[in-house]
Amino acid sequence: MPSKSIDRIRNLGIVAHIDAGKTTTTERILFFTGITHRMGEVHDGKAVMDFMKQEQERGITITSAAISTQWRDHQINIIDTPGHIDFTLEVERSLRVLDGIVMVFCSVGGVEPQSETVWHQADRYKVPRIAFINKMDRQGADFFNTIQMMDDMLGANPVAFQVPIGAEDMFRGIVDLVTLEAWDYDDASLTMRTIPIPEDMQEIVSNHRDKLLETLADFDPVIMEKYLEGRPVLADEIRQAARRAILNLCITPVFCGSSFKNKGVRLLLNAVIDYLPSPIDRGAIVGHDVRDPDQFITRKPSLNQPFCGMAFKIINDPYVGQQNFVRVYSGELQAGSYIINASTGKKERVGRILRIHANERMDVDVLGAGDIGAVIGLKGARTGHTLCDEGQELLLETIHYPETVVDVSIEPDNRKDWDRLSVALGKMALEDPSLRVHFDDETSETIISGMGELHLEIVVDRLRTEHKVEARMGAPSVAYRETISREYRHTERFKKQTGGKGQFAQIEFRIEPNTGEGVAFVDLVKGGNIPREYIPAVEEGFRDSMARGLVAGFPMIDVKFVLIDGAAHSVDSSEMAFRTCAEQALRTVIHKAAPRLLEPIMKIEINTPDEFMGDIIGDINRRRGKIEHMRRHRKGSQKLTGTVPLREMFGYANTLRNISSGRANYSMEYLRYDPLPESIATDVIETAREKKKFH
Repeated sequence: MPSKSIDRIRNLGIVAHIDAGKTTTTERILFFTGITHRMGEVHDGKAVMDFMKQEQERGITITSAAISTQWRDHQINIIDTPGHIDFTLEVERSLRVLDGIVMVFCSVGGVEPQSETVWHQADRYKVPRIAFINKMDRQGADFFNTIQMMDDMLGANPVAFQVPIGAEDMFRGIVDLVTLEAWDYDDASLTMRTIPIPEDMQEIVSNHRDKLLETLADFDPVIMEKYLEGRPVLADEIRQAARRAILNLCITPVFCGSSFKNKGVRLLLNAVIDYLPSPIDRGAIVGHDVRDPDQFITRKPSLNQPFCGMAFKIINDPYVGQQNFVRVYSGELQAGSYIINASTGKKERVGRILRIHANERMDVDVLGAGDIGAVIGLKGARTGHTLCDEGQELLLETIHYPETVVDVSIEPDNRKDWDRLSVALGKMALEDPSLRVHFDDETSETIISGMGELHLEIVVDRLRTEHKVEARMGAPSVAYRETISREYRHTERFKKQTGGKGQFAQIEFRIEPNTGEGVAFVDLVKGGNIPREYIPAVEEGFRDSMARGLVAGFPMIDVKFVLIDGAAHSVDSSEMAFRTCAEQALRTVIHKAAPRLLEPIMKIEINTPDEFMGDIIGDINRRRGKIEHMRRHRKGSQKLTGTVPLREMFGYANTLRNISSGRANYSMEYLRYDPLPESIATDVIETAREKKKFH
């Protein structure tokens, strides 16, 4: 691809709360850009982007799907992401490599829980975005209320770039506030025509055009001068000023339509080209020098730079094997070439390169700067790994993984299928880093951990349909964590004589709380009292102990291990001795560091008619939860937001249905880990120990 074409690439994500219309919007984009010749629908299981069997059966997006298309001589690489909170990692890793997003809102529901989550994920990666208020044809649609919610709940600084002509069953068109053109759609909405702005909308259009110009005047001196002097502002001047403001995350332009009725999608595509960034707009990426982490290296989005890319997703395809989705930031990635995985230091050979059309694929010879494609042949590349030309290595910021909150045991229906189950779970965990798999030696159980009950149900369903392994899950349980609340210093000596060569290791260390910072190891040993080759063994013993847990077998988090000093024997010391010493020391001292059990706390949002509000709040209080905010959702209904322990929420859907006669709904997402009350913690620890003792 010629270098000048990089500015004609748009790496675009379609993101939103579940059921806001992301996949339908993407399907319409594919139709209008000529990729498909019939419109796939989510409700009939024919959507191109929802190609997994589980997606088609449930009518939801589970895995992010990638596709390339063309519009106005621009290449658009689209990633359609899930909206359900159980699959939030799919959104996270997509946002890590995208240049811009279209945030889809339902005009009836407005800003919903997952909308907020995705918005803050995009904030973390500083991704420019535009908003599309969908379902303007639905009963209860309110364009301006949704804009107000964006301002109040997201701090999005939303600015209407369009206003709808009508709403609900009277929604028939759109007025563009930039060009002051009105667009009307035929019954099938496959053709659109310009019409005069309706008389009854002249004042609304004038007011919102003034708001648009007034907002842009804060960011552009030309518009400010013309606006203050009352001179006309050209459409191109508005676009240029708006583009700069959007790329700097100063404003969020708002568009509208009804994807299901094919209204507003082509204008949205124009907005993607006009306002969202190219790889060149996003600028250079910065990484750490692998040889000196304190040094930074820059790579510009140019074909003349050394190759640098990130593997952000893995798919195990039954026909072509493992595919690594790669975003290329600089240089070129060529089929048949050798590259370095900077995250592991290993050399990899690039086999085939594919451009993906959902579940279809097309071979290409090269991916250039700014491109996204799938690579076959990378053996050791994992999600978040940095790929580079040999001798030009750097490490990019990796991808944030959310904490798992639900554990279940799993076993095959047929005892002969244990090996096949293990292989299948290994492949799935490789694809999905939010799925954790481990074998509990004490209970002889295989445990899978995930983001929620639906997440783990999908895992079992995929085992059956994709890997042909019938498996059954145990009852879901809370994924507790352990930590400490007090600093403690200790010296441990490990000495064992067995007749031949003995074992000797001595370490002096302290453990201390590391709240919110995860598990950390710090080496302060001076003077070579512990030979350097044994330090990694101490760290390995510490980290393994943390992963297995020291109180009730739950992984420990937020603990720092500071190695201060120690001693070694010239003959009897070994890596194994120092590792064993660290493990033994931690078992000895853990109860002196005031260990605590932690439980996952969920953010909950409930939409309920007014008459059920008191009963619902009372029920949440009985579950040790707390409603923190109440706000009017629609006439006659409230939106309640608060926190509640996950432990208390299994089976809540049935309870809420009974309390509200089926008229209330809720959603939850992981928020944080908090200390478990002492009385409950004692029961949890005893139960965990009894289970291990029984086995």
